Amino acid sequence: MRLVKIGVASVNTTVGAVTTNTNRCIAMAQEMAADDVTIAAFPEQVIGGYAPEDLIQWRGFVVSQRRELERFARETSALRTVFALGLVVGVGGDLYNAAALVHAGRLVFFSGKEKLPTYDIHYEARTLSRAVPYLHLDAEGVPLQDAIVQFDFGILALEVCEDLWSPDGPMKRRCYSGAELVINLSASPYRAGIVATRREMIATRATDNQATVAYANLVGGNDGLVYDGGGFVSQNGRPMLEARRFAEDWTSQVVDLDRTTRCRRETSTWRDDAERFRQDHDRVPTIEVSAETADRSGLVYPLPLGYRPSVGLGGHVDQGDYPSFFLPARSEPKASPRDELLDDLYEALALGVADYYRKTGAFKKLGIALSGGRDSCLCLLVAWRAVQLLHPSLEGDELSDQYRELLSAFYMPSRFSSEGTRAAAERVAADVNASFLVLPIEDAFERERAATTEMLEPEGLTPTPITEQNIQARVRAGRMWNWANTSGALFVQTGNMSEKAVGYTTVGGDLEGCFSVIANLPKTVVVALLDRLLRRFELEGIRMTLTTIAGPELAEDQSGEDELMPFAILDTCLYLYAGEKLATEEVVEVLPTLFPDVEPQQLAAWARKFAELFTRSIFKWVRAPLVIHVGSVDLDRERALQLPVVQRREWES
Repeated sequence: MRLVKIGVASVNTTVGAVTTNTNRCIAMAQEMAADDVTIAAFPEQVIGGYAPEDLIQWRGFVVSQRRELERFARETSALRTVFALGLVVGVGGDLYNAAALVHAGRLVFFSGKEKLPTYDIHYEARTLSRAVPYLHLDAEGVPLQDAIVQFDFGILALEVCEDLWSPDGPMKRRCYSGAELVINLSASPYRAGIVATRREMIATRATDNQATVAYANLVGGNDGLVYDGGGFVSQNGRPMLEARRFAEDWTSQVVDLDRTTRCRRETSTWRDDAERFRQDHDRVPTIEVSAETADRSGLVYPLPLGYRPSVGLGGHVDQGDYPSFFLPARSEPKASPRDELLDDLYEALALGVADYYRKTGAFKKLGIALSGGRDSCLCLLVAWRAVQLLHPSLEGDELSDQYRELLSAFYMPSRFSSEGTRAAAERVAADVNASFLVLPIEDAFERERAATTEMLEPEGLTPTPITEQNIQARVRAGRMWNWANTSGALFVQTGNMSEKAVGYTTVGGDLEGCFSVIANLPKTVVVALLDRLLRRFELEGIRMTLTTIAGPELAEDQSGEDELMPFAILDTCLYLYAGEKLATEEVVEVLPTLFPDVEPQQLAAWARKFAELFTRSIFKWVRAPLVIHVGSVDLDRERALQLPVVQRREWES
């Protein structure tokens, strides 16, 4: 047996906080070394923080990362664990997203990222250079090189994030050149469904290359991106470790690298492919490190996944509880895949709010205009969870006091507000112990309507019904900003993606706020998440909110679905048009198969209405606050769906 212990760390970094980020890594490194970890993996760009965007163009930012890496090496020089950390490395006119290998105080080498993403929320190729096969540069005395490294325990390779996602990435040539263990340093942001995709991708690459693959991911919120952390170890396709997510932590897994060797010898197709590769390509160079690594004498052969050593043959246990390498371990019943996804969404949103609040250092509390409707209710519940994340050591009355101190909710009724929404708002605020204040806007509404009437009088015009609705929204937003300015609060914008997509928002009104919490959630997901939270927490305020009519209450008996279309259909149009990039008439073709009980003519009218409203509303998106990115469709123009504000849809004719 050739046992090694692989450590994977999820670190919550802040962009630019190079000293603090490195201190976190040093503390974890010391803990892992004390646990005899052989090789420890930290996330991509863990020293500088991710994503640095154009901050990377400041020379001082890049230089500081090298300085902190060297400090990490000095402060871990007495340790025998091998460490892999991510940072940006400058060589001449190039900047590389790199993985650094550190051992016994020595910077062994840098491995540059080859696959630079420029899709979705990523723009790396704008500022970074791609590493290429067989690259060998001198980065101030340390090679930045396409290489593998020989240690006393085996041969390893380093790669960065996206390199794993391509079947033609560097892993293939490095494994054909002898690498047995591939360490992938990642900063992969959360989006709905990504965990299963990662799990499958890592297992696939480990199988394709007959290698042991370890993956470490960043955790925490940075701007509108949320990194869910976690880590994986897959040995030749066999799952060995899946680390806890949404938490700064590290964990480890023992593997037998002799098993990787055996699997290669047994897999004739892998050997055939390797032989052909070696005939046509040079082998990747090997860097030999002679220094002794961490003590492996006390490592124990990896047990069946999920097996607890306290249960075994020595006690009186049912035979079905015996450990088995042939069967998965027994486990507690899990939530349904739908509920697991909703729970992940809730955790991602809360982590995004908590870290935005904490890392900016600009705020003293959180404020929400609580309408008694679904969107603001969900935002309050996300903020409630964020307070828990901000104070993980508190519980009971101490934690409850923090809710009261940090969460402020304001209900601002007009003549159109119902008793139902007021009661729901008051109750959900009480459920989470947020401060709650009722501030009617009727007098302010009348004053603003009179002023608007006076301004329009020379033109012979009077305020339209839409203008009167918008006046109410703007009064509320103005009050929230005024309060936030004085109290130092983070003013939470509460709009959802469905209404944002079709412009069912007010510029200067409900579109206002400092940070947009659910603007990447369609309305149907908002409702589903509230239903899930009701089942989890049994808060009466959620139940009361779900019984109200879904509408802005800016006019008599107002219903969002009556004015737009059923949200299920609107969200389907949003997915097909904005997500799948179908043309309007293609959406018209698809809808009847999904909604067979609705007249096709009505579906067609709604699809065309959606497309028209969607295009006309882009000018509003650019004014919206920063959005937490949690889905594959995102209307944050600076992050994902970059559409021109000025456009016509003649291309659909």
